[in-house]
Amino acid sequence: MKTRKDVKVKSMTFGIVVGSRGFFPGHLAATGRDHMIRALEKAGHKCVVLGLEDTQHGAVQSFEDAKKCAALFKKHRDDIAGIIVTLPNFGEERPIADTLRLSGLKVPVLIQATPDDPQKMSIHWRRDSFCGKMSACNNLRQYGIRYSLTKSHCVDPLSDEFQEDLSRFSATCRIVGGLQGLRIGAIGARPQAFNTVRYSEKLLEAAGISVVTLDLSEILGRVARLDDGASIVTEKLEAITNYISVEGVPHPAILRQAKLAAVTEEWMKEADVSISAIQCWTSLEENYGVVPCTMMSMMSSKLMSSACEVDVCGLIGMHMLALASGTPSALLDWNNNYGANANKAVCFHCSNLPKEFFKDYKMDFQEIIAGTVGKDNTYGTVDGSIKSGHMTYIRVSTDDASGRICGYVGEGKFTDDPLETFGGAGVVEIPDMQKLLRYICENGFEHHVAANFSSVSDAIVDATRQYLGWDFHRHEGSS
Repeated sequence: MKTRKDVKVKSMTFGIVVGSRGFFPGHLAATGRDHMIRALEKAGHKCVVLGLEDTQHGAVQSFEDAKKCAALFKKHRDDIAGIIVTLPNFGEERPIADTLRLSGLKVPVLIQATPDDPQKMSIHWRRDSFCGKMSACNNLRQYGIRYSLTKSHCVDPLSDEFQEDLSRFSATCRIVGGLQGLRIGAIGARPQAFNTVRYSEKLLEAAGISVVTLDLSEILGRVARLDDGASIVTEKLEAITNYISVEGVPHPAILRQAKLAAVTEEWMKEADVSISAIQCWTSLEENYGVVPCTMMSMMSSKLMSSACEVDVCGLIGMHMLALASGTPSALLDWNNNYGANANKAVCFHCSNLPKEFFKDYKMDFQEIIAGTVGKDNTYGTVDGSIKSGHMTYIRVSTDDASGRICGYVGEGKFTDDPLETFGGAGVVEIPDMQKLLRYICENGFEHHVAANFSSVSDAIVDATRQYLGWDFHRHEGSS
């Protein structure tokens, strides 16, 4: 599994619960607290934890301690993204659960247990955290509190392995927190021919995700009233030319792209929506004379994920990957086989991929739509070859029949295999891909898939299964 050490993400704040049982060595609780604080600081994070003067060793050993820790967490509830329960010794299982319940925080919880040293098993050094972790988890399960686990049952908080655990847990927290109260802009109607992108607003609303709709005519009306020389237009023109090569593209097409981008982002700010799904095929080309791909690519590059064909659920997958990795995502078609290689396929869009996906790219026209609406009405695509690298893919869907949000996730890689085509395209290799494709077809999933140059499937599975309650499948190939 590829690590995420190269990913730069924002600092987060975690609550720390130090578990300790009175008849175990108290110095283990004190050093365990210090080691966890140091581990978080090493990862660039902040923490909220009881002081050594608040309770014995700053640990939670009683109901009174639990109330103190819960009150501290409540005071910082707007800052705390997740809670880490560290067990430097066996720990008092019930006060740990009481702390989490009394705090009222609905954030992910990580359970960490420190390993014993076989050379230090006397009464002065013995931890029994191996056993205590099971009791802590048992109580959390009884209390109905969801939690995450470290990769190994016991792990030293000062180890590199725990830094990887912390990286995965941080991604889980970003996904869960980033979906709470999420507002999505759905601009325009679903293209008539694309039943595949239907979704349930009600299921998303029940999951805390709101969809704010806007008719495409309102966007075009705003564009029509916007002067070509307006400052927001000239700013967008400059941003576009700084973002992508426009050589050979008629200036009127670039100007239309700039005005569309200015109006769209202005509405998003007004509506307080973070990400967007936009109608394209073929209303914008016929009624406005441009494809929106470049402006969508620019938004996705800024982690304001943008999906075409009003694929709201595909957009959610893009956003989850961006939250987990801190890097841009793209929405692609599972589009073609790649010769006779059963584990390879061509992923393609026409395209609005963020520039971070390409080894080379330029603005061009959309060859498919040009055949019906004319070349001059289809400039604005981001044309290029997808670079090679490890990737995570995901599909989110709403299953109205079962009343659940579902999906699948897995990992693979974009390759350097040659591919001569148009749009944004690349060859992807996934172990046991035929098994994945059968799963997609048997369960009626869409032809769109979100992708990201990262290794974050662990966090996606943890977030969806443990906290969101979504029905998620993980593809794990054997080859």
